[in-house]
Amino acid sequence: MDNTELRTVNVTRYVTPLREGGSLPAIAEADDGFLYVLKFRGAGQGVKALVAELIGGEIARKLGFKIPEIVFANLDEAFGRTEPDEEIQDLLKASVGLNLALHYLQGAITFDASVTKVDAKLASQIVWLDCLLTNVDRTARNTNMLVWHKELWLIDHGAALYFHHSWHNWLEQAKKPFLQVKDHVLLQQATELDIVDQEFKAILTEEVILSIVNLIPDEWLTGEFGTTEEHRAAYAQFLITRLANSGIFVKEAQHAAENTI
Repeated sequence: MDNTELRTVNVTRYVTPLREGGSLPAIAEADDGFLYVLKFRGAGQGVKALVAELIGGEIARKLGFKIPEIVFANLDEAFGRTEPDEEIQDLLKASVGLNLALHYLQGAITFDASVTKVDAKLASQIVWLDCLLTNVDRTARNTNMLVWHKELWLIDHGAALYFHHSWHNWLEQAKKPFLQVKDHVLLQQATELDIVDQEFKAILTEEVILSIVNLIPDEWLTGEFGTTEEHRAAYAQFLITRLANSGIFVKEAQHAAENTI
């Protein structure tokens, strides 16, 4: 069985909010001495954004992309009582328990397509990933990529898997093209999608998908289904079905590239 595992840390210090994120993520220190970008369960999209971040980030890691380490981050009830900002204090109170955090890449700079050139293979790999995950957040306006030590790192997959905000016709959604690919910052360089499609589908076996979906804490799987097992199985089935029908989103990406030249 695949041995995917995440560490758990305890948050010890709230350092500063990251105002560029819509859900008020923050830089925080944990009991292992490292700084993290902390994503709060009490933020706007709640635990669904954390589930998308976890699934998206760990799938990307399996495919060989550079992703900051993702950890579970415990927030104690006493944490934040001394926080003077009322909005932040409310967020901390609503986020007691298990949150998600990514290792903070100190000194990383935001990817700029006019400065950093991405080759066709890597561009195709990133576009394919975002089509699989239905990630709407990799546009020229908001690339969610960083350059750190001269290497490209992918961050912030919280807006992926948007089907799970309603679960309406979710299995049909799995077979649909990803129309928002037309706005992808790397679409024009992504000329090797057919090759990448074969390579990445060989890596993302059913076992790998299940190992990643099994990481989702039970307490984040509430509301839509009778049991957490059914809820977890639905995430796995969505991804497995989407992989089996990847030709649909590959064709749409190729079509979008031709039409936006």
